[in-house]
Amino acid sequence: MGADRITEVFTKQAKHAAFMPYVVAGYPDLDKSTEIIQALVKSGADMLELGVPFSDPIADGPVIQAASQQALKFGVTLQGCLDLAAHLREGKVQIPIVLMSYVNPLIAFGLKRCVETAVSAGIDGFIVPDLPPEEAIEFETLCKEKGLALIFLLAPTSSAERVQLVAQRSSGFIYLVSLTGVTGAREKLDEGLADFVLRVRSVSHLPLAVGFGISNAKQATSVSQLADGVIVGSALVNLAGKSISHLRSLADEINDALK
Repeated sequence: MGADRITEVFTKQAKHAAFMPYVVAGYPDLDKSTEIIQALVKSGADMLELGVPFSDPIADGPVIQAASQQALKFGVTLQGCLDLAAHLREGKVQIPIVLMSYVNPLIAFGLKRCVETAVSAGIDGFIVPDLPPEEAIEFETLCKEKGLALIFLLAPTSSAERVQLVAQRSSGFIYLVSLTGVTGAREKLDEGLADFVLRVRSVSHLPLAVGFGISNAKQATSVSQLADGVIVGSALVNLAGKSISHLRSLADEINDALK
């Protein structure tokens, strides 16, 4: 489990990119979250990003913000997200689960307690968008002690020094933000994405997963030719609140395109 389970996915998927859907835990409600995740697993998801609802996100676009606000209204907490992960493991969901949370809920919960509870719940790693490597020493140490991955992010605007630092400190994979701005479906991908991926690839042997703006099978295919993982969030979250069958159809299309 943990970082090793994440590494195993990219090793097995060496011939094609991993499909990595993102869901907001508790949206549209906790029961539906379970159903949505099970549908994504059946559609061939290789790894799951489980988003912790937060009241003041800095990287989320309107779709994920609205989903998070609804989940918060229903009382979804970090503990609830961890309980959901444990429930998924009890239901035989075996793919890696990475918890994506802003740092405030983690601090409020207690970093040590959070890592210990995550291990018990079957979480394999963390993505914390507002926790840079310079401020992550304590949390990074706790994750390493328990064998969990701590995945850092890079953006197209990241300096050479920042790329080098994240390459040294990230574990599991590196999350590449495909564009400047917040999450959300886009009509086309950033023209500089290929150069950005190559720039990071030149200094790191870690798998590279690209997220932000990927909303359909055609875009996923383009990204898969550059990266080791394709992260799809807003497009799936948007459908999660409307129709699980439509969500499943989009997931099937993306998964088929990647395979």
